Amino acid sequence: MTRNTTDFGIAMRNFTRHPEMPDAHELIEYGVKMDRLGFESVWAWDHILLGVEPSFPIQEALLVLTAIAARTERIRVGTGVLVIPRRNPVVLAKELATLDHISRGRLVVGAAVGWYKREFDALGVDFGRRGKIMDESLEIIRRLWTEPKVDAVIGPHNLRGAVLNPKPIQRPGPPILIGGYVDAALKRAATLGDGWLTSHYTPKSFRASWAKVRRFAEEAGRDPAELSATNQLPVSIGPRSRIEVPTKEWLQAEWDYASWSESTMDSAIMGTPEECVEQIEEHMAAGLGRIVFIPYRYEMEQIEALAHDVLPRLRQRTG
Repeated sequence: MTRNTTDFGIAMRNFTRHPEMPDAHELIEYGVKMDRLGFESVWAWDHILLGVEPSFPIQEALLVLTAIAARTERIRVGTGVLVIPRRNPVVLAKELATLDHISRGRLVVGAAVGWYKREFDALGVDFGRRGKIMDESLEIIRRLWTEPKVDAVIGPHNLRGAVLNPKPIQRPGPPILIGGYVDAALKRAATLGDGWLTSHYTPKSFRASWAKVRRFAEEAGRDPAELSATNQLPVSIGPRSRIEVPTKEWLQAEWDYASWSESTMDSAIMGTPEECVEQIEEHMAAGLGRIVFIPYRYEMEQIEALAHDVLPRLRQRTG
């Protein structure tokens, strides 16, 4: 029997649907409880402005994760995903390095180019250049984290004797998982990232795209074995006759499935604890290093069922 090499994280609901407002203190307590329940990591979504009618109020990801990191000792904190082109990369390098210190080396950075043009426009960032900005930003962040002094002109950033200290605790820096679906994102994950982060992918779809990531890495002279993959998956625990209809309504109401991707509500894990175990094992067998669960409506009953009834069975069967 193979050993379980997949970590199990949990998403937090730091965004809501108007008029409901996310409570920052409740989110911090949520992170503390996820640590006590034994999840490997807790993940926050990143937006500044999201939606109009309805809007989706959101608490800022890095600030919430910083507060959780200061209150916990074991659980890793992750962004799923951080939209890097919207942020000044020099400031971001400092913020992430500081968060890595506050967490004592428990930060995981999920990062992507972003998709919401209205948000870019409001922030004064050229949406059409976001891929180029992403690549420039990753170079700046990596170099500031690893080099004693940086002298370089990268895009609009003139780094002259730029020294970032202290460096992150994790060396050469917190792992950066690149999110995205199209080949450009997969290639970026393979060549510039420490792995790939996706969402709502079935085992079959994940396998196909993960094979591309690994091939792109080989072509670039990187060892694919050094990369890791994370998939964010909805989960709903209970008899299917009772939960299937409300779960599908939730998946349709609160989640977007990019038309240019294979993300789908069909990726949802659903059923009794034993049925969920069998479905999760299919994802694990596809090569996932981590699953981040998105619990049905973030209900604590669902989260506790996952922690107490599902994950122990997985560990028993695969440990």
